[in-house]
Amino acid sequence: MSEKQIFIFGAGYSGKAFARANEDAGTILGTTRAPEKFEALRQAGIAPLLFDDALTPEIGDALEKTTHLVVSVAPAEAGDPVLNAARGTIAAKMPALEWIGYLSTVGVYGDHGGGWVDETSECRPVSKRSAMRVAAEQDWLKLGWEIGRPVALLRLSGIYGPGRNALVNLENGTARRLVKPDQVFNRIHCDDIAGALLHLARVNRGGIFNVTDDLPAPPQDVVAYAAGLMGVTPPPEIPFETAQLSPMARSFYGENKRVANTAIKAAGYRFRFPDYRSAFDRMWADDTWRDGEPRSPMKRS
Repeated sequence: MSEKQIFIFGAGYSGKAFARANEDAGTILGTTRAPEKFEALRQAGIAPLLFDDALTPEIGDALEKTTHLVVSVAPAEAGDPVLNAARGTIAAKMPALEWIGYLSTVGVYGDHGGGWVDETSECRPVSKRSAMRVAAEQDWLKLGWEIGRPVALLRLSGIYGPGRNALVNLENGTARRLVKPDQVFNRIHCDDIAGALLHLARVNRGGIFNVTDDLPAPPQDVVAYAAGLMGVTPPPEIPFETAQLSPMARSFYGENKRVANTAIKAAGYRFRFPDYRSAFDRMWADDTWRDGEPRSPMKRS
């Protein structure tokens, strides 16, 4: 993607992973709502800009030269913040635009009783936030059709990677093994989010893609596997019914499904980490599970 300009609305955990994977892509710009996060974006290779639901002149100037637009901002009750602020600009003032990538969630499928879903499955969101995602997806697809640009919807499962995983939770004492019978979740390593985005952006491919691993698994199994790598005793199992959870955390357990990744594989992408075990094995072996930077043996726990 040489001589391209990438603009990321919402350059958070996934956006920074994408930028790090695109070091040779040319100019990468990204937004945050917090100026104190500017330095972290710079370290990831992103020129930071402030976006607080309104376009600044600096953002407008950057969008005019942007070829690839990545959107990783959650919708709100008033609609998609990026579309609310920038629909007109995207439609009329981005002559170089070739492709749009929108990061969504597998939560749009809702609950399927543990059954398999793929990109052709019905969206029947349970939570309000997932219903807003469905609406935002449709709005982005509509805009793409109106302006004649491909829009890729990447539906992501539970995101993990350096600094955000069960190994970290075990080290800091926050890991729990909640057990709800027959409950499974899919997951996705941030490097595969970056890889899938890059793969689609390189060929300006639009469509709907589940970006998720091959191994839907009970959440307590992931914690136990991480504890085995660390050589520590896993925390005791806690029945879901008696667990103290926030309403949002509890709502995740109200959706049970196995998510297939048929479309992204058909598009030619091959996962770096097809399951959590291979990813945890690599992060542990490389000692990159805390923040992506290897530590000396003296500092490893």
